[in-house]
Amino acid sequence: MPEPKRGRRREDPSGALYAFDAAFVSGGRGPLAGADEAGRGALAGPIVAAAVILGEEKLAGLDDSKALGEGVREALFRRVVADARALSVVSFPAWWIDEHGVGRANREALSRALGSVSPYSGRALADGTPKLGPAVECMPRADGKSAAVAAASVVAKVLRDHAMRMLELEHPGYGFDRNRGYGTLEHRSSLREVGPCAVHRLSYAGVGAS
Repeated sequence: MPEPKRGRRREDPSGALYAFDAAFVSGGRGPLAGADEAGRGALAGPIVAAAVILGEEKLAGLDDSKALGEGVREALFRRVVADARALSVVSFPAWWIDEHGVGRANREALSRALGSVSPYSGRALADGTPKLGPAVECMPRADGKSAAVAAASVVAKVLRDHAMRMLELEHPGYGFDRNRGYGTLEHRSSLREVGPCAVHRLSYAGVGAS
């Protein structure tokens, strides 16, 4: 089956995602804490990680944030925040990423977010393969399989998008409100014309001075 197009909703996948979470903690200790990040591949702005333990309400339409349109993400974000048993968000700015590397920033953000909700969870699952230690299972594309990880992906994406809109006001001309700091043609053209600003990741190829 082909992957859903970005920004378009497939038939409500939330039932399968919640069933995955129930099976994941079956025979063990729940509830499940899911974690995901946003912004790892951007040229500017922070990396944002979220960890979520969902509440009792099943959120219809919940899915990987990349498969949802902006309006749907915003609505789900509000529902996740209102219903979550526990939620944590950790962010590292561009300068920290430059100093320590994006891999470490990713691991630290996910680990700290999951650590904050660990007193309330029985198991932990993170998207990708960041190697967060024996207490956390990591799974590629978990944001499209697990309801808790999908919820974390929505929270991380929405909050980072909000941050990038604010950074566009502080550093106009790069289109952060549209490209979210990723390497679009518009963004790279601005970098060539005026150079990087204070929120660019100078350690990234094509961003810092050559």
